[in-house]
Amino acid sequence: MAAKAFFLMRLNDHVQYLKKMESTLKGKCNFQGTTHSECKLGQWLHGEGANEVATLTNSHAKTVFESLFEPHERFHVISKQALDKQQAGDNEGAKMAMTEMYGLSQMLTQKLLTLDTLV
Repeated sequence: MAAKAFFLMRLNDHVQYLKKMESTLKGKCNFQGTTHSECKLGQWLHGEGANEVATLTNSHAKTVFESLFEPHERFHVISKQALDKQQAGDNEGAKMAMTEMYGLSQMLTQKLLTLDTLV
């Protein structure tokens, strides 16, 4: 069975990625992001995640887990768009992409917190 803090660790992985993106978008570092399957959260989702969730007795956990895939992939697509737009000098486009990026991040955060409550 997943440890109580397990899903919070996955949330931390996502938050650390988001912080790197923010720092790059503020011009403080040069993180270029990864694909949705290469980041730590993505590696878990596309790897051991299903096995971890299968050990939970709450049947709702699988539904919540499966609902992570689309917004997680979209988060990476939008994050890349924000970087591309900023590098092209499209500051308004970058801001719009960042707004969507933060919305998707919030959605992922809520889903991971929900999984944590289901343990």
